[in-house]
Amino acid sequence: MEGPKGIRFDFNDGCRVDVPSGKKWRVQFRDTGTDTVLFDQWLDQGGRVQSAKHYYLPFQITVWEESEAEPVFQHKCDLYGKKVVVHMELGGLGDHLAWVGQAMAFGRQHKAELVCVVRADLAEILAPANPDITFVTADKVPTDSYASYKVLVFFDDVSRNWQPLDYRQAGLGRMGAYMLGLTPENRRPDIDIEDKPPIEDPYVVIAVQGSGLGKMWNNPYGWRQVVQFLKSLGYRVICIDQARVTGVNTVWTHIPHGVEDETGNRPLKERARWLKHADFFIGLSSGLSWLAWAAQTKVVMVGGFTEDYNEFETPWRIINRNVCHGCANDLAIRLDLKDYFFCPRHKNTDRAFECSRLISGNQVIQACSDLILDLPQEKRDRLKLFSEMPERPKKVVKAHKAKEKGASTKKVPKKSGEKKSVAKPTAKASKKGTPKSSKKKGQPQ
Repeated sequence: MEGPKGIRFDFNDGCRVDVPSGKKWRVQFRDTGTDTVLFDQWLDQGGRVQSAKHYYLPFQITVWEESEAEPVFQHKCDLYGKKVVVHMELGGLGDHLAWVGQAMAFGRQHKAELVCVVRADLAEILAPANPDITFVTADKVPTDSYASYKVLVFFDDVSRNWQPLDYRQAGLGRMGAYMLGLTPENRRPDIDIEDKPPIEDPYVVIAVQGSGLGKMWNNPYGWRQVVQFLKSLGYRVICIDQARVTGVNTVWTHIPHGVEDETGNRPLKERARWLKHADFFIGLSSGLSWLAWAAQTKVVMVGGFTEDYNEFETPWRIINRNVCHGCANDLAIRLDLKDYFFCPRHKNTDRAFECSRLISGNQVIQACSDLILDLPQEKRDRLKLFSEMPERPKKVVKAHKAKEKGASTKKVPKKSGEKKSVAKPTAKASKKGTPKSSKKKGQPQ
């Protein structure tokens, strides 16, 4: 931007001012939000001054010329009607969805001409639902912006020059709000999803893969128990991970047995469609959970690697606080993205990954049961009776035994959708409840 007397300025990558060489200039940066002077110094030979703070602040620039008592230039950052760029293209799927709602709220609050730099597949689902925002990929970033900001995770930012609060304290979504000067809350972005469901049957979507072993549900029986539970209710269970199998060296995570395979390199729009029309989603602290949240799908999130405030709010967040947990949000621990087996407190011990390994299948099943009770009646009507859920069969069995006391029964395999039946007695029962025709000397009673 051009100012008087050859002064140039903008708010890209912080507050920047260029003053001509050949004379002395005094340059001052003020944060008008807190009325704090951040920089005030004479430049003997001109040159550039750039603020140490790179996140959004309502900067005011004031410049004095050597021979002038009054400022020759003063400008307060005003984004109204200006082209403003927010970069988030280096983040993963979950990062994008955690931050893009913050960026859009920021642009709309300031009534700016907002440009969001995102991944191409995300632009496809964001642009149609948000026509007032421009979404571009990294190769099409405009060069004439008035201001630009980077919303990313910055490790080792001890001086807090790139983020006012460490992401481990703020949580992934709220971190973006702090960086853009918004109130700290998660903001769900609108995304474009096809209205027609992919299948007519009731179904639940799951995703079992993560970027590291710490994010996985490391209970070896967990997914099998949950899938069996869901299928016993008449649900179809759909897996939408990108890969059927992931792992390193001798440790591999496979798609659970009994689920329908919709994995692969498929468009993000397709995965969003599966999520939108599902009764609910069961996932981890990963990008597909954020996509489910953006699709306004109920989410059961399993994992103790992060604290619950790290992600969006869900009543069905599964964490076991009786064991080690939350290392990803511990300020004393620096996350090592290159270590697939990152477990900073208990690596190579018998307590490794206990944060998820000791989350039981029953804990997740109970959360699913609670969630199902929260579904609309028309959705619950499509399922088997709630009294037939696997955690309640003992009461049913006892009732049958009391009713048929003294009768011998024959077990008949139960077909899907049928209620249990008890065979009629095949012989007259004795007083002890054993058919006379079956009693033999020496046979255990």
